[in-house]
Amino acid sequence: MKHKQILILIILEFFCAVSCFGAPIKHHNGRNISRDSFIVASYIDSLKACKVHMDSLMYAADTLDDDAGSDARFFRVFAPLTFYYSVAGHTFSINDKYKGVDDVSSAIDDALMSVYVNHPEYVVNTESDLSKIGSLHEEITSPIRHKVDYSREEASAPDVSLDAPVEIVIEKPNFWTFGGDYYLQFLQNYVSSNWYKGGESNYSMVASTTLQANYNNKQKVKFENKLELKLGFQTSSGDTLHNFKTTEDLIRYTGKLGLQASKNWYYTLQLIAYTQFMRGYKSNDPEVYSDILSPLNINLSLGMSYSVNAFNGKLTGSLQMAPIAYNFRYVGRKSLATRYGLEEGSHTMNDVGSECTIDLTWAFSDLIKWKTRLYGYTTYERTEVEWENTFTFQFNKYISTNIFIYPRFDDGSSVRHDDYGYWQFKEYASIGFAYSF
Repeated sequence: MKHKQILILIILEFFCAVSCFGAPIKHHNGRNISRDSFIVASYIDSLKACKVHMDSLMYAADTLDDDAGSDARFFRVFAPLTFYYSVAGHTFSINDKYKGVDDVSSAIDDALMSVYVNHPEYVVNTESDLSKIGSLHEEITSPIRHKVDYSREEASAPDVSLDAPVEIVIEKPNFWTFGGDYYLQFLQNYVSSNWYKGGESNYSMVASTTLQANYNNKQKVKFENKLELKLGFQTSSGDTLHNFKTTEDLIRYTGKLGLQASKNWYYTLQLIAYTQFMRGYKSNDPEVYSDILSPLNINLSLGMSYSVNAFNGKLTGSLQMAPIAYNFRYVGRKSLATRYGLEEGSHTMNDVGSECTIDLTWAFSDLIKWKTRLYGYTTYERTEVEWENTFTFQFNKYISTNIFIYPRFDDGSSVRHDDYGYWQFKEYASIGFAYSF
Protein backbone atom coordinates (compact mmCIF):
# COMPACT_ATOMS: atom_id res chain seq x y z
CA MET A 1 0.00 0.00 0.00
CA LYS A 2 2.79 2.42 0.87
CA HIS A 3 4.56 1.71 -2.40
CA LYS A 4 1.44 2.56 -4.39
CA GLN A 5 0.98 5.92 -2.56
CA ILE A 6 4.60 6.87 -3.15
CA LEU A 7 4.23 6.04 -6.88
CA ILE A 8 1.10 8.22 -7.18
CA LEU A 9 2.82 11.18 -5.42
CA ILE A 10 5.78 10.91 -7.84
CA ILE A 11 3.39 10.97 -10.82
CA LEU A 12 1.58 14.04 -9.42
CA GLU A 13 4.82 15.94 -8.87
CA PHE A 14 5.91 15.07 -12.42
CA PHE A 15 2.74 16.47 -13.98
CA CYS A 16 2.98 19.64 -11.83
CA ALA A 17 6.54 20.22 -12.95
CA VAL A 18 5.59 19.72 -16.59
CA SER A 19 2.70 22.18 -16.28
CA CYS A 20 4.92 24.79 -14.66
CA PHE A 21 7.68 24.56 -17.25
CA GLY A 22 5.31 24.24 -20.16
CA ALA A 23 3.14 27.32 -19.37
CA PRO A 24 4.07 30.32 -21.51
CA ILE A 25 5.16 33.46 -19.62
CA LYS A 26 3.89 36.76 -21.01
CA HIS A 27 5.20 39.86 -19.17
CA HIS A 28 3.80 42.33 -21.57
CA ASN A 29 0.19 41.13 -21.35
CA GLY A 30 -1.54 40.65 -17.94
CA ARG A 31 -4.60 39.16 -19.58
CA ASN A 32 -2.65 36.14 -20.85
CA ILE A 33 -1.12 35.56 -17.41
CA SER A 34 -4.52 35.35 -15.71
CA ARG A 35 -5.78 32.93 -18.37
CA ASP A 36 -2.79 30.60 -17.93
CA SER A 37 -3.23 30.67 -14.18
CA PHE A 38 -6.81 29.55 -14.60
CA ILE A 39 -5.75 26.59 -16.80
CA VAL A 40 -3.09 25.51 -14.29
CA ALA A 41 -5.55 25.72 -11.41
CA SER A 42 -8.11 23.64 -13.31
CA TYR A 43 -5.46 21.02 -14.16
CA ILE A 44 -4.36 20.78 -10.52
CA ASP A 45 -8.00 20.35 -9.43
CA SER A 46 -8.40 17.42 -11.90
CA LEU A 47 -5.28 15.75 -10.49
CA LYS A 48 -6.67 16.12 -6.96
CA ALA A 49 -9.95 14.49 -8.05
CA CYS A 50 -7.99 11.64 -9.68
CA LYS A 51 -6.02 11.16 -6.46
CA VAL A 52 -9.24 10.97 -4.41
CA HIS A 53 -10.61 8.31 -6.84
CA MET A 54 -7.40 6.25 -6.65
CA ASP A 55 -7.42 6.45 -2.84
CA SER A 56 -10.99 5.15 -2.76
CA LEU A 57 -10.03 2.17 -4.97
CA MET A 58 -7.03 1.37 -2.77
CA TYR A 59 -9.20 1.56 0.33
CA ALA A 60 -11.72 -0.85 -1.21
CA ALA A 61 -8.91 -3.28 -2.08
CA ASP A 62 -7.52 -3.08 1.45
CA THR A 63 -10.90 -4.09 2.85
CA LEU A 64 -10.67 -7.43 0.98
CA ASP A 65 -8.77 -10.40 2.29
CA ASP A 66 -5.01 -9.86 2.07
CA ASP A 67 -4.57 -13.26 0.33
CA ALA A 68 -7.33 -12.73 -2.24
CA GLY A 69 -4.91 -11.43 -4.87
CA SER A 70 -2.87 -14.62 -4.75
CA ASP A 71 -5.76 -17.05 -4.36
CA ALA A 72 -5.10 -20.15 -6.50
CA ARG A 73 -8.82 -20.58 -7.10
CA PHE A 74 -8.71 -17.76 -9.67
CA PHE A 75 -6.69 -20.11 -11.89
CA ARG A 76 -9.94 -21.67 -13.11
CA VAL A 77 -11.07 -18.32 -14.53
CA PHE A 78 -7.92 -17.56 -16.56
CA ALA A 79 -6.83 -21.07 -17.62
CA PRO A 80 -8.28 -22.72 -20.79
CA LEU A 81 -11.95 -23.17 -20.04
CA THR A 82 -12.61 -26.50 -18.32
CA PHE A 83 -15.88 -28.09 -17.21
CA TYR A 84 -15.68 -28.76 -13.45
CA TYR A 85 -18.22 -31.06 -11.82
CA SER A 86 -18.20 -29.00 -8.60
CA VAL A 87 -19.51 -25.94 -10.46
CA ALA A 88 -22.57 -27.82 -11.69
CA GLY A 89 -23.00 -29.48 -8.29
CA HIS A 90 -22.93 -26.12 -6.52
CA THR A 91 -25.45 -24.57 -8.90
CA PHE A 92 -28.00 -27.39 -8.99
CA SER A 93 -27.60 -28.60 -5.42
CA ILE A 94 -30.85 -28.99 -3.42
CA ASN A 95 -29.23 -29.86 -0.11
CA ASP A 96 -26.76 -28.16 2.21
CA LYS A 97 -23.68 -29.87 0.78
CA TYR A 98 -22.31 -26.59 -0.63
CA LYS A 99 -23.71 -24.30 2.09
CA GLY A 100 -20.28 -23.46 3.52
CA VAL A 101 -18.81 -22.17 0.21
CA ASP A 102 -17.29 -18.70 0.64
CA ASP A 103 -18.09 -15.67 -1.49
CA VAL A 104 -14.98 -15.95 -3.73
CA SER A 105 -15.63 -19.58 -4.66
CA SER A 106 -19.31 -18.84 -5.18
CA ALA A 107 -18.52 -15.91 -7.49
CA ILE A 108 -16.08 -18.04 -9.52
CA ASP A 109 -18.61 -20.87 -9.80
CA ASP A 110 -21.34 -18.46 -10.94
CA ALA A 111 -19.05 -16.97 -13.61
CA LEU A 112 -18.04 -20.40 -14.94
CA MET A 113 -21.63 -21.67 -14.93
CA SER A 114 -22.72 -18.64 -16.94
CA VAL A 115 -20.18 -19.48 -19.61
CA TYR A 116 -21.12 -23.20 -19.57
CA VAL A 117 -24.77 -22.32 -20.23
CA ASN A 118 -24.41 -19.42 -22.68
CA HIS A 119 -21.21 -20.38 -24.55
CA PRO A 120 -20.56 -24.11 -24.26
CA GLU A 121 -18.42 -23.99 -27.43
CA TYR A 122 -15.64 -22.31 -25.40
CA VAL A 123 -15.18 -25.38 -23.20
CA VAL A 124 -12.01 -27.19 -24.33
CA ASN A 125 -11.34 -29.58 -21.41
CA THR A 126 -13.15 -31.56 -18.77
CA GLU A 127 -12.20 -32.43 -15.23
CA SER A 128 -11.85 -36.10 -16.28
CA ASP A 129 -9.27 -35.17 -18.94
CA LEU A 130 -7.20 -33.31 -16.37
CA SER A 131 -7.36 -36.29 -14.01
CA LYS A 132 -6.03 -38.61 -16.74
CA ILE A 133 -3.11 -36.29 -17.43
CA GLY A 134 -2.18 -36.19 -13.76
CA SER A 135 -0.61 -33.52 -11.63
CA LEU A 136 2.36 -31.39 -12.60
CA HIS A 137 4.63 -33.28 -10.24
CA GLU A 138 4.48 -36.19 -7.89
CA GLU A 139 5.60 -36.01 -4.31
CA ILE A 140 8.69 -38.06 -3.57
CA THR A 141 7.91 -40.15 -0.50
CA SER A 142 11.06 -42.27 -0.39
CA PRO A 143 14.71 -41.48 -1.04
CA ILE A 144 16.04 -42.15 -4.50
CA ARG A 145 18.76 -44.78 -4.52
CA HIS A 146 20.89 -45.49 -7.55
CA LYS A 147 22.25 -48.95 -8.14
CA VAL A 148 26.02 -48.79 -8.22
CA ASP A 149 28.23 -51.60 -9.49
CA TYR A 150 31.60 -51.79 -7.80
CA SER A 151 34.72 -53.20 -9.38
CA ARG A 152 37.56 -54.67 -7.36
CA GLU A 153 40.19 -53.05 -9.54
CA GLU A 154 40.33 -50.78 -12.52
CA ALA A 155 41.01 -52.56 -15.78
CA SER A 156 44.32 -51.39 -17.10
CA ALA A 157 44.80 -50.73 -20.78
CA PRO A 158 47.40 -52.95 -22.43
CA ASP A 159 50.71 -51.32 -23.06
CA VAL A 160 51.11 -50.94 -26.80
CA SER A 161 54.27 -49.56 -28.24
CA LEU A 162 53.90 -46.92 -30.90
CA ASP A 163 56.58 -48.71 -32.88
CA ALA A 164 54.81 -52.09 -32.78
CA PRO A 165 54.15 -53.55 -36.24
CA VAL A 166 50.56 -53.37 -37.48
CA GLU A 167 49.15 -56.31 -39.37
CA ILE A 168 47.71 -55.22 -42.70
CA VAL A 169 45.28 -57.54 -44.45
CA ILE A 170 44.87 -57.01 -48.17
CA GLU A 171 41.95 -58.79 -49.80
CA LYS A 172 42.31 -59.62 -53.45
CA PRO A 173 39.48 -57.99 -55.41
CA ASN A 174 37.15 -60.10 -57.50
CA PHE A 175 37.36 -58.90 -61.08
CA TRP A 176 34.79 -61.40 -62.37
CA THR A 177 31.16 -60.51 -63.01
CA PHE A 178 28.42 -62.97 -63.93
CA GLY A 179 25.01 -62.46 -65.48
CA GLY A 180 22.50 -63.73 -67.97
CA ASP A 181 18.88 -64.12 -68.93
CA TYR A 182 16.53 -66.78 -70.18
CA TYR A 183 12.99 -67.04 -71.44
CA LEU A 184 10.45 -69.72 -72.31
CA GLN A 185 7.69 -68.59 -74.63
CA PHE A 186 4.84 -70.10 -76.61
CA LEU A 187 2.70 -69.39 -79.65
CA GLN A 188 -0.52 -71.07 -80.72
CA ASN A 189 -2.28 -70.63 -84.04
CA TYR A 190 -5.57 -72.24 -85.05
CA VAL A 191 -7.03 -72.19 -88.56
CA SER A 192 -10.23 -74.04 -89.40
CA SER A 193 -10.20 -76.46 -92.33
CA ASN A 194 -12.61 -74.26 -94.31
CA TRP A 195 -10.69 -70.99 -93.77
CA TYR A 196 -11.18 -69.01 -96.97
CA LYS A 197 -7.47 -68.23 -97.36
CA GLY A 198 -6.24 -71.67 -96.38
CA GLY A 199 -3.48 -72.28 -93.85
CA GLU A 200 -2.95 -74.74 -91.05
CA SER A 201 -3.03 -74.80 -87.26
CA ASN A 202 0.24 -75.06 -85.37
CA TYR A 203 1.81 -74.84 -81.94
CA SER A 204 5.30 -73.50 -81.31
CA MET A 205 7.65 -73.04 -78.39
CA VAL A 206 11.01 -71.32 -78.05
CA ALA A 207 13.46 -71.38 -75.13
CA SER A 208 16.57 -69.24 -74.92
CA THR A 209 19.38 -68.86 -72.39
CA THR A 210 22.27 -66.40 -72.39
CA LEU A 211 25.11 -66.75 -69.87
CA GLN A 212 27.96 -64.28 -69.41
CA ALA A 213 31.20 -64.39 -67.42
CA ASN A 214 33.39 -61.32 -67.80
CA TYR A 215 36.78 -60.43 -66.34
CA ASN A 216 38.00 -56.84 -66.05
CA ASN A 217 40.94 -55.88 -63.83
CA LYS A 218 40.10 -52.15 -64.24
CA GLN A 219 43.52 -51.51 -65.74
CA LYS A 220 44.39 -53.01 -69.11
CA VAL A 221 42.93 -56.48 -69.52
CA LYS A 222 39.37 -57.58 -70.35
CA PHE A 223 38.19 -61.12 -71.00
CA GLU A 224 34.54 -61.51 -72.01
CA ASN A 225 32.68 -64.79 -72.43
CA LYS A 226 29.13 -65.27 -73.68
CA LEU A 227 27.26 -68.52 -74.31
CA GLU A 228 23.95 -68.42 -76.19
CA LEU A 229 21.58 -71.39 -76.31
CA LYS A 230 18.31 -71.29 -78.23
CA LEU A 231 15.92 -74.06 -79.21
CA GLY A 232 12.43 -73.83 -80.66
CA PHE A 233 9.92 -76.46 -81.84
CA GLN A 234 6.82 -76.39 -83.98
CA THR A 235 4.04 -78.90 -84.55
CA SER A 236 1.83 -78.63 -87.59
CA SER A 237 -1.18 -80.69 -88.64
CA GLY A 238 -0.13 -80.31 -92.26
CA ASP A 239 3.21 -82.07 -91.71
CA THR A 240 2.52 -85.79 -91.88
CA LEU A 241 6.18 -86.88 -91.70
CA HIS A 242 7.33 -85.13 -88.51
CA ASN A 243 5.60 -84.86 -85.16
CA PHE A 244 7.62 -81.72 -84.54
CA LYS A 245 10.52 -79.90 -86.16
CA THR A 246 12.89 -77.18 -85.03
CA THR A 247 12.31 -73.53 -85.78
CA GLU A 248 15.19 -72.16 -83.67
CA ASP A 249 18.39 -74.09 -83.02
CA LEU A 250 21.61 -72.42 -81.89
CA ILE A 251 24.68 -73.09 -79.76
CA ARG A 252 27.07 -70.13 -79.93
CA TYR A 253 30.08 -69.12 -77.89
CA THR A 254 31.72 -65.70 -78.18
CA GLY A 255 34.98 -64.95 -76.38
CA LYS A 256 37.03 -61.75 -76.50
CA LEU A 257 40.41 -61.04 -74.95
CA GLY A 258 41.20 -57.33 -74.98
CA LEU A 259 44.21 -55.19 -74.08
CA GLN A 260 43.33 -51.54 -73.52
CA ALA A 261 44.79 -49.08 -76.01
CA SER A 262 42.91 -45.95 -74.88
CA LYS A 263 39.83 -45.09 -72.86
CA ASN A 264 37.33 -47.14 -74.90
CA TRP A 265 39.52 -48.86 -77.49
CA TYR A 266 41.05 -52.33 -77.04
CA TYR A 267 43.34 -54.54 -79.07
CA THR A 268 41.14 -57.62 -79.29
CA LEU A 269 41.44 -61.29 -80.12
CA GLN A 270 37.94 -62.69 -80.75
CA LEU A 271 36.69 -66.26 -81.08
CA ILE A 272 33.21 -67.16 -82.34
CA ALA A 273 32.08 -70.79 -82.54
CA TYR A 274 28.55 -71.97 -83.28
CA THR A 275 26.56 -75.03 -84.26
CA GLN A 276 23.14 -76.51 -83.34
CA PHE A 277 21.40 -79.17 -81.20
CA MET A 278 19.19 -81.19 -83.53
CA ARG A 279 18.45 -82.09 -87.13
CA GLY A 280 16.71 -79.56 -89.31
CA TYR A 281 13.83 -80.54 -91.58
CA LYS A 282 11.27 -78.94 -93.83
CA SER A 283 7.56 -79.79 -93.80
CA ASN A 284 6.74 -83.12 -95.45
CA ASP A 285 10.38 -83.54 -96.51
CA PRO A 286 12.52 -86.40 -95.16
CA GLU A 287 15.79 -84.76 -96.17
CA VAL A 288 18.08 -83.51 -93.38
CA TYR A 289 19.15 -79.91 -94.02
CA SER A 290 21.33 -79.41 -90.92
CA ASP A 291 22.51 -81.30 -87.87
CA ILE A 292 24.77 -80.97 -84.86
CA LEU A 293 28.31 -80.20 -86.13
CA SER A 294 26.84 -79.88 -89.61
CA PRO A 295 27.94 -77.21 -89.85
CA LEU A 296 30.34 -76.12 -87.11
CA ASN A 297 31.76 -72.63 -87.74
CA ILE A 298 34.78 -71.24 -85.91
CA ASN A 299 35.96 -67.70 -86.59
CA LEU A 300 39.16 -66.32 -85.05
CA SER A 301 39.91 -62.63 -85.65
CA LEU A 302 42.43 -60.03 -84.55
CA GLY A 303 41.57 -56.34 -84.52
CA MET A 304 40.27 -53.56 -82.34
CA SER A 305 37.05 -53.21 -80.40
CA TYR A 306 35.26 -50.17 -79.04
CA SER A 307 33.24 -50.31 -75.81
CA VAL A 308 29.92 -48.50 -76.19
CA ASN A 309 28.29 -46.79 -73.21
CA ALA A 310 25.94 -43.96 -74.16
CA PHE A 311 22.68 -42.29 -73.13
CA ASN A 312 23.43 -42.67 -69.41
CA GLY A 313 24.09 -46.38 -69.70
CA LYS A 314 20.96 -47.19 -71.71
CA LEU A 315 22.98 -48.08 -74.83
CA THR A 316 25.75 -50.58 -74.12
CA GLY A 317 27.77 -53.11 -76.08
CA SER A 318 30.82 -53.34 -78.29
CA LEU A 319 31.97 -52.86 -81.87
CA GLN A 320 34.65 -55.22 -83.21
CA MET A 321 36.62 -54.55 -86.42
CA ALA A 322 39.17 -57.14 -87.47
CA PRO A 323 41.13 -56.76 -90.74
CA ILE A 324 42.54 -60.25 -90.22
CA ALA A 325 40.19 -63.17 -89.59
CA TYR A 326 40.51 -66.90 -90.01
CA ASN A 327 37.37 -68.95 -90.63
CA PHE A 328 37.10 -72.71 -90.19
CA ARG A 329 34.01 -74.71 -91.16
CA TYR A 330 33.36 -78.36 -90.44
CA VAL A 331 30.44 -80.42 -91.80
CA GLY A 332 29.98 -83.87 -90.29
CA ARG A 333 27.47 -85.06 -92.92
CA LYS A 334 29.19 -85.35 -96.28
CA SER A 335 25.84 -85.10 -98.01
CA LEU A 336 25.58 -81.50 -96.74
CA ALA A 337 29.11 -80.45 -97.77
CA THR A 338 28.18 -78.67 -100.99
CA ARG A 339 25.20 -76.99 -99.31
CA TYR A 340 27.57 -75.12 -97.01
CA GLY A 341 30.21 -74.21 -99.59
CA LEU A 342 32.53 -77.21 -99.16
CA GLU A 343 33.82 -79.35 -101.94
CA GLU A 344 31.86 -82.52 -102.49
CA GLY A 345 32.95 -85.29 -100.13
CA SER A 346 34.94 -82.91 -97.93
CA HIS A 347 34.39 -82.23 -94.24
CA THR A 348 36.35 -79.00 -93.73
CA MET A 349 36.95 -75.63 -95.31
CA ASN A 350 39.46 -72.90 -94.39
CA ASP A 351 39.65 -69.33 -95.58
CA VAL A 352 41.00 -65.96 -94.48
CA GLY A 353 39.29 -62.61 -94.68
CA SER A 354 38.01 -59.66 -92.66
CA GLU A 355 35.38 -59.65 -89.97
CA CYS A 356 33.13 -57.10 -88.21
CA THR A 357 30.81 -57.66 -85.25
CA ILE A 358 28.46 -55.13 -83.65
CA ASP A 359 26.74 -56.30 -80.47
CA LEU A 360 24.48 -53.71 -78.76
CA THR A 361 21.68 -53.54 -76.20
CA TRP A 362 19.49 -50.45 -76.10
CA ALA A 363 17.03 -50.09 -73.20
CA PHE A 364 14.55 -47.48 -74.37
CA SER A 365 12.78 -47.76 -71.01
CA ASP A 366 12.30 -50.26 -68.21
CA LEU A 367 9.70 -52.04 -70.36
CA ILE A 368 11.14 -51.89 -73.89
CA LYS A 369 14.54 -53.21 -74.95
CA TRP A 370 16.27 -53.85 -78.26
CA LYS A 371 19.15 -56.31 -78.64
CA THR A 372 20.94 -56.37 -81.98
CA ARG A 373 23.88 -58.32 -83.39
CA LEU A 374 25.37 -57.56 -86.79
CA TYR A 375 28.02 -60.00 -87.99
CA GLY A 376 29.87 -59.72 -91.27
CA TYR A 377 32.66 -61.83 -92.76
CA THR A 378 34.16 -61.59 -96.22
CA THR A 379 37.01 -63.27 -98.08
CA TYR A 380 36.50 -60.95 -101.06
CA GLU A 381 35.24 -64.05 -102.88
CA ARG A 382 32.24 -64.72 -100.67
CA THR A 383 30.36 -62.64 -98.13
CA GLU A 384 28.33 -63.69 -95.12
CA VAL A 385 26.17 -61.17 -93.20
CA GLU A 386 23.83 -61.87 -90.27
CA TRP A 387 21.67 -59.27 -88.53
CA GLU A 388 19.76 -60.53 -85.47
CA ASN A 389 17.23 -58.20 -83.81
CA THR A 390 15.25 -59.01 -80.67
CA PHE A 391 12.64 -56.54 -79.40
CA THR A 392 11.50 -57.29 -75.85
CA PHE A 393 8.34 -55.81 -74.34
CA GLN A 394 8.27 -56.46 -70.59
CA PHE A 395 4.80 -56.62 -69.00
CA ASN A 396 6.10 -57.31 -65.50
CA LYS A 397 9.12 -58.91 -63.86
CA TYR A 398 8.40 -62.37 -65.28
CA ILE A 399 6.11 -61.96 -68.32
CA SER A 400 7.29 -60.53 -71.64
CA THR A 401 6.80 -60.79 -75.37
CA ASN A 402 9.57 -61.02 -77.97
CA ILE A 403 9.71 -60.07 -81.62
CA PHE A 404 12.66 -61.63 -83.43
CA ILE A 405 13.72 -60.41 -86.90
CA TYR A 406 16.66 -62.08 -88.61
CA PRO A 407 17.73 -61.23 -92.19
CA ARG A 408 20.79 -63.08 -93.53
CA PHE A 409 22.95 -62.93 -96.67
CA ASP A 410 25.33 -65.71 -97.81
CA ASP A 411 26.58 -65.90 -101.38
CA GLY A 412 28.93 -68.76 -100.54
CA SER A 413 26.02 -71.19 -100.54
CA SER A 414 25.59 -73.41 -103.57
CA VAL A 415 21.82 -72.93 -103.51
CA ARG A 416 20.45 -69.67 -104.91
CA HIS A 417 16.74 -68.95 -104.55
CA ASP A 418 14.86 -67.81 -107.63
CA ASP A 419 13.06 -64.98 -105.82
CA TYR A 420 15.30 -64.06 -102.85
CA GLY A 421 18.70 -64.81 -104.36
CA TYR A 422 21.19 -65.28 -101.52
CA TRP A 423 19.00 -63.45 -99.02
CA GLN A 424 17.33 -65.41 -96.25
CA PHE A 425 14.80 -64.20 -93.69
CA LYS A 426 13.36 -65.42 -90.38
CA GLU A 427 10.87 -63.81 -87.98
CA TYR A 428 8.73 -64.84 -85.03
CA ALA A 429 6.72 -63.30 -82.20
CA SER A 430 6.14 -65.05 -78.87
CA ILE A 431 4.93 -64.40 -75.34
CA GLY A 432 5.79 -66.13 -72.10
CA PHE A 433 8.10 -66.30 -69.10
CA ALA A 434 11.37 -64.32 -68.94
CA TYR A 435 13.93 -63.65 -66.23
CA SER A 436 17.25 -61.79 -66.03
CA PHE A 437 20.00 -62.00 -63.42
